[in-house]
Amino acid sequence: MKVTKYSGEVVPFDANSLRHSLTRSGATDEEVDKVYEDIKTHLYDGITTRELYEWAYAALKKQRNSYAARYSLKKALRDLGPEGFYFEKWISRLFAADGFETITGQTVQGHAVTHEIDVVAVKEDVMYAIECKFRNDVDAKISVTTPMYFMSRLKDISDISYDFFEGKRNFTGGCLVTNAYLTTDSISFGEYYRLNMLSWNYPVKNSLKLQVDNNGLYPITCLSTLKQKEKTDLLKLQCILVQDLVNHPSFLDHIDIEQHKKKHVVLEATELINSPLYVDR
Repeated sequence: MKVTKYSGEVVPFDANSLRHSLTRSGATDEEVDKVYEDIKTHLYDGITTRELYEWAYAALKKQRNSYAARYSLKKALRDLGPEGFYFEKWISRLFAADGFETITGQTVQGHAVTHEIDVVAVKEDVMYAIECKFRNDVDAKISVTTPMYFMSRLKDISDISYDFFEGKRNFTGGCLVTNAYLTTDSISFGEYYRLNMLSWNYPVKNSLKLQVDNNGLYPITCLSTLKQKEKTDLLKLQCILVQDLVNHPSFLDHIDIEQHKKKHVVLEATELINSPLYVDR
C-alpha cells in the first residue's frame, strides 16, 4: 500500500512508523493495538498523510483526550500562527521553564543596523538573542541561508552593552528556533560554527518535540476538547501553556465556552501535563 505525503510524494505505507507515533501519544501497547485496528478499517492505497493523521487522531481521542492532544503537537505549533506571534510567546515560556528571565519583541541597535529580537533570554552570565522561525507548512524546511543570516546578526550585536533586566549586559550567544525542519546544510553550517539551533527534530536527543514531551510544556492549542476560537481567545488572554490552564482554570471563565465543558477541558489539561513522556533520550 502507498501513502501520499503533503508534498505529493508517494511512499510505501510503514506500519511500524505509524505504531511508533501512536505509542508516543502516551497510549499503552494494548490501546495502540486498538487504535491501529480502528485505523486499518479506513486504509486504502494512496491514502494521504492528512487523512491518516485525522483517522489516528480520532481513534486516539476515543481512548483518551490527552492522547489525541499529545499526538497533535506538531499541528498545535502551527496553530500558534498564522504569523508566529504566539509561537514567540511560547518559546519564551520554554526558556523561562529552564530558568531564564525572558522578554519578547525587543529592538536593539547593532554596530551597523537595528535588529528586532524575538526573545531575549537571561540566566546568570548568559544572555541569548533568540530568533524564532515559524512555518505554517507541514513539511517546511529552514535552508542554510537562515543560520548564515542569524550568525551575521549575532556578530552585529556582539560587544555592545544593552539595558535588560535592570542591568547592563552583552549578548553571549543566541539560539535559532523553528517549528519546522532544518536542511542538512543548515545543520552542517550550524554545527561547524557552533550555533545553537532547535527544530522539530533537532538536536536528535533534545529536539523541540522531545523537550515538550519530556517536560509537559504543551501549548494550549494541543487540547482536543477546545474549539479553535476558544484556543484563540485563551491565547489572547496570555494563556499560552496547558500548564497555565491547570494552574488557573479561571481562564475559562473569561471566554465563551459552555459551562458543562469546562471540567472536561481541565481534566484533559491535567492528564496531559501530569504524564510526561521520557523518550528517545
